This record gives sequence, structure tokens and C-alpha cells, in this order.
Amino acid sequence: ADARDHETTGHSFRVAHYAIALGRTLGIQGAHLKAIEWGALLHDVGKMVVPDDILRKVGPLTEDEWHIMRQHPSWGFDMLAEVGFLEQPALDIVYSHHERWDGGGYPRGLSGEDIPLAARIFAVVDTYDAITSDRPYRRAHTHQAAMAELQRVASQQLDPAVVKAFARIPEVELRRVRELCRRVHPGLILPADLLRSLSEEFAEAMAD
Repeated sequence: ADARDHETTGHSFRVAHYAIALGRTLGIQGAHLKAIEWGALLHDVGKMVVPDDILRKVGPLTEDEWHIMRQHPSWGFDMLAEVGFLEQPALDIVYSHHERWDGGGYPRGLSGEDIPLAARIFAVVDTYDAITSDRPYRRAHTHQAAMAELQRVASQQLDPAVVKAFARIPEVELRRVRELCRRVHPGLILPADLLRSLSEEFAEAMAD
């Protein structure tokens, strides 16, 4: 997904780290925290269904193009719903990461605490990363500017309690995560047994 949309290269890797840090700040541990990591890594997988002429369009999208783009959370959820090892919080992020606290988001128009907590956590770190990352049309803003913007949209776009928790994470920790992600290529390392299984299947296919 990052390879198709160059604007988000490394984005999924960064937000996964930010989401883990925020989840820990909120007291989340164990399998629930791991599910948040997976959900953050996979949040935009539905964009793989979006045509390139929409996904990579330089100018503003038309109303019809936005209708297609807004389907990507539902498409991503449908793609992953039957993946057995993904816990519910991961699917919640994929399906609900564009919902808004005030109910103005999509695809279901959820509001407040009806939005799953994992998705509310992700929405905060996703917004922070968007503000602090370079874009073709502007340079990255500072941590201080990003925090001010998070505070401004709390209770509108974002859960105010989750924004407050994010503000407790030291800036130096967030900077450490960003530097780590500059040095490490984003992506997943497959478990050894799965990688071995895939290699064996590939060898058998080549033999046939």
C-alpha cells in the first residue's frame, strides 16, 4: 500500500509505533496492544482496491471520486474479517479510523464512545503523523504546532480524553520513534514457519 501511495511511505510504520506508545499510556497491554499495532499497520489496506487515477490524483477529488475513496475502510474490513489471528481491535481500526468524535466521519457516521477505543487511539496518532510529516504541498509542522492542532480538534474530530493522554507522551519519545522509522524500512517480517510454508508452496508450484 505504501508503494502505491508514495505520500504515505513509512506512515503505517510510524503510526503503529505511536499507537503502541499511546495504548500503553492508556494502560492497554498484551494481546489488545498487539492488535492495535496490527490494526495501525494495516489500516489503509483497503486503498489497494482504489484505482491509481484516484489514489495518486494530484488535484482535488470529484464527488464521485470521494465516494470511491470513502469505501476503503469497508473494503479493508472485508479483506481482513476472516483473518483468524487478527483480534477485534485491529479490525476496529481498519473499519473505523475515519470516524469522527462529532459523528461527521465515515463509513458509518459513528460518534463519541460508539467509536471503538482502538480506532479513537489510532485517529489521534494518525492526525499527529499527518501534521508532522512532509507533504508535496507543505513542509512538516513542529511537535508544538501538532499538539496545538490536536487540542483544537478535540471534541470535534478526536476523543478529548485520548488527546489528553497523548499529550502525556514526552516529545523526546515521539522524536525517537520518528528517527527509528527513518532508519528502518517499513514493512512486516513474516513468522519463520509461515515464510517456510510459503517457500515450500512456491517450490511445489515451480516444480509443477
